[in-house]
Amino acid sequence: MSGKRHLPAIYEKMFSHYGPRHWWPGETPFEVMVGAILTQNAAWTNVEKAIANLRSASCLTPQKIFALSPTELAHLIQPAGFFRVKTKRLRNFLQFFLETYDGDADRMKQEPMEKLRGELLSVSGIGPETADSILLYALEKPTFVIDAYTHRILNRHHLCTEEEGYEELQQYFMDSLEPKVSHFNEFHALLVNIGKDFCKPKPRCEKCPLNGYNW
Repeated sequence: MSGKRHLPAIYEKMFSHYGPRHWWPGETPFEVMVGAILTQNAAWTNVEKAIANLRSASCLTPQKIFALSPTELAHLIQPAGFFRVKTKRLRNFLQFFLETYDGDADRMKQEPMEKLRGELLSVSGIGPETADSILLYALEKPTFVIDAYTHRILNRHHLCTEEEGYEELQQYFMDSLEPKVSHFNEFHALLVNIGKDFCKPKPRCEKCPLNGYNW
């Protein structure tokens, strides 16, 4: 992988086009955690519906969600899709969160990032992208989230190959950028917007802010 000098220019072009993204939406760190799990293989608009269901049921706390039966929880999060699988994943996370941190995000936030990442990855159903989303957006830890949009954009601009995996791409950003939570947050959010609006499976390069950049 090469071209680390390009990342600041990529950021500036995206930021000039979109402005600040204020991502990730969520009223509490716990709500962000729930969203990070539910958004696996789901459009965010559908995740919002599932979270709204939990809020309407007055159970958007770790203790209250975990007290629901699997059937009740599956019904509430059904809009997010794959609701039976996500019920298991969410309950697995909640069991860990309650047993290890008493459901307290502030207490969890005090732990070192490396320790937290290892703990999250040990939870069944929590992969690197979900773990890093929780770390960055809910716990304000300086880790870079890699998703399909990021890989596609970098690959199409010849900054990575198809074969390079999550950890390698993440290290590329971590080595190239100042480890600042707000910057990692904004950079990732901007890449997501480029992926959604322009760098689709069938690309719309003509109007993309990154089109024409001298790589």
